[in-house]
Amino acid sequence: MQKGIHPENYRLVAFKDMSNEDVFITKSTVETKETIEHEGVEYPVFKMEISRTSHPFYTGKSKLIDTAGRIDKFKTKYAKFDKK
Repeated sequence: MQKGIHPENYRLVAFKDMSNEDVFITKSTVETKETIEHEGVEYPVFKMEISRTSHPFYTGKSKLIDTAGRIDKFKTKYAKFDKK
């Protein structure tokens, strides 16, 4: 293994699935600004739209995930590039 190419800042991070409120803890280097208390311990939190507990491939059933506003958000974000 080469020296000096791997991150040094591994720490426990809470990953929160926003579609079903599931939280799991794992080591990561992801940068976060928010924290969450999980089972009495405070962790940095990374919010996800979908994870293994809500994805139809893993659950075996189709679920309706609220995606309203995504197109409007996209149009708003890229409106400054409109060449009208």
